Amino acid sequence: MKKWELLSKKSTTSTTDIIKILLENRGIKTKVEEKEFLSPTHPDKLKTSDFGINPKELKKAITRIEKAKKTGEKVIVWGDYDADGICGAAILWEALYYSGVNALPFIPERRTEGYGLNIARMKQLKKEDPRVGLIITVDNGIVAHEKVDTAKELGLDVIITDHHLPRETKPKAYAILHTTAISGAGVAYLLAREFTNLVTNHFNDWLGLVALATVADMVPLIGPARSLVFHGIPSLRTTVRPGIVALCEIARIPQETISTYEIGFLLAPRLNAAGRLEHALESLRLLCTKSITKARERAFQLNETNSARQQMVVESVFRAREQVLKSDGGLPAQAGLIFVAHESYHEGIVGLVASRLVEEFGRPAIVVSKGDEFSRGSARSVSGFNIVELLDRAREFLIEGGGHAMAAGFTVRTQHLELLSQAFKNHADGNLTDEHLTPKIRIECEIPLSVVTLALAQEVAKFVPFGIGNPEPVFATRKVLVRDARLVGSENKHLKLQLTANGLQTTAINAIGFGMGNLYSKLSPDAPIDTAYTVVIDTWNGDRRIQLKLKDIKFGNL
Repeated sequence: MKKWELLSKKSTTSTTDIIKILLENRGIKTKVEEKEFLSPTHPDKLKTSDFGINPKELKKAITRIEKAKKTGEKVIVWGDYDADGICGAAILWEALYYSGVNALPFIPERRTEGYGLNIARMKQLKKEDPRVGLIITVDNGIVAHEKVDTAKELGLDVIITDHHLPRETKPKAYAILHTTAISGAGVAYLLAREFTNLVTNHFNDWLGLVALATVADMVPLIGPARSLVFHGIPSLRTTVRPGIVALCEIARIPQETISTYEIGFLLAPRLNAAGRLEHALESLRLLCTKSITKARERAFQLNETNSARQQMVVESVFRAREQVLKSDGGLPAQAGLIFVAHESYHEGIVGLVASRLVEEFGRPAIVVSKGDEFSRGSARSVSGFNIVELLDRAREFLIEGGGHAMAAGFTVRTQHLELLSQAFKNHADGNLTDEHLTPKIRIECEIPLSVVTLALAQEVAKFVPFGIGNPEPVFATRKVLVRDARLVGSENKHLKLQLTANGLQTTAINAIGFGMGNLYSKLSPDAPIDTAYTVVIDTWNGDRRIQLKLKDIKFGNL
């Protein structure tokens, strides 16, 4: 059973007051903050310090890049294999290239080289071309203390651009551009913006990539990150970049309708697919190609890879569920951390498998791809339980690891897996509470059905883009009557209702409950229900009307 977490206990029948409540729930208290939230300042009008970047470190980085340009020194843009790292590497490499810097983009191969800087690869790059003297990381590096030290010994300066959580101390890099307020691609964009003076026509296009990366990496859409996405999505909708055009074609997305949903569920998974199963350089080439023919070829291949990835996830989730049920004695709801490891789990999909386990069992989940000597794992958490702190408590067993509060990854020697598992579970046993493990629906406020109008839906639409930190508002209305109910969709999985506040209401409001078909038998026209829902505008044949998307239904006194 889901717990309804009411964010505001204020009662109102006014659309204006409802909007005030939504703003308060997002920590917006003043008119100035409200104006900035609803109409964010364009990123180009914000200073880098507004994003949390240290101006002194930025100046050092620019000076070092200018030196590399003047001397012809080769610069390596060291990206990451997810959508954030790929987009950021594309932005920074293009900015360097267009500015006349001798630059080469590089993304490590997940299985053989792992996440972030790789010592063997740095040595190889330096050996193959002695002119390599500067590495600029994108979306990685903030916890790479030893690797940065090794780079120095090799005669390589390192500029770190990253947004992941740091440790107590930062690496001894030449310069560090770090903030947790935006995505890794966002940090790369700011650096590109500051040292690139002659190619301003590219800035708007890059902003579209930043929006894609920010949503894909689930960065909270508040503050400066909201500004980047708010202004970046229109750029994404109009860009003529062949890679984006081809990606939209293969995903069957009208480019002009791109929103956070299309990014998160259709575009980003395809960009991520290469890095999960093959090599993320293919996704980088897709974004950077000038040829629509090549872009379409690469988009097609990414689509095929993504389909293979989807099948692998289905098979691995099936095995992981069996492990969870077996290890928990068939009682998956009991408190505790999920930790499963197996040789069959591809390290490129363990994060996706962990996410599925969290969704099903409502508990933090760690899934490990077990290797002969090294194993690589991915962790996903539940609200309020910081998964990076879990890694920190077991740092003695890890070769490397890091991430965000809700998602992290690590590498461990396989011989230490049991010790690591026990260390994780010991920490979880002392810190995971029933509050963490109870599935919740965060509800903005309770409202009467009479206030659910087209005007309310239009005001709520001003809060887009929705995402982490600014979720689509969920409202609750109690004691609603069901005028009509029917099952729809394949296998009758979905529930379509007509709801009224009382028997005298002449106009019913349509509601759809995806995956709620199992509740049909519990409904009765004489039994009021409590509903939690979002409000959307349904357009059909030019007619605009309200539709509720149901999140939960409660019966009787439940």
